Amino acid sequence: GGRMGDVSAAIGQVGRAAGYGINADFGGHGVGRTMHEEPHVPNLGRPGTGLKLKTGLVVAIEPWFMAGGDDYVVDDDGWTIRTADGSLAAHAEHTVALTPDGPVVLTARD
Repeated sequence: GGRMGDVSAAIGQVGRAAGYGINADFGGHGVGRTMHEEPHVPNLGRPGTGLKLKTGLVVAIEPWFMAGGDDYVVDDDGWTIRTADGSLAAHAEHTVALTPDGPVVLTARD
């Protein structure tokens, strides 16, 4: 019964509670046969909104937390992303499958 906005809101709440900036322009994505498929998984959102989460959906959840605020720059190579103020940042990814028995974190070490 959850929605994508619930996931996005949780990412934002955790990051903001810890005092981090959040890259809201990039985020997670669907996982399938091509790279970065739909649906987009935003790093900020409102609970109860967005795509309804259903069995069979596989998504990569990719929070981007930045020590200095929300601003970032993209280098001339079009690929490298840096915090605008030069502070530290972290980007992580977990792939989650929604199964009939509940969510399974496919990238968990256990």
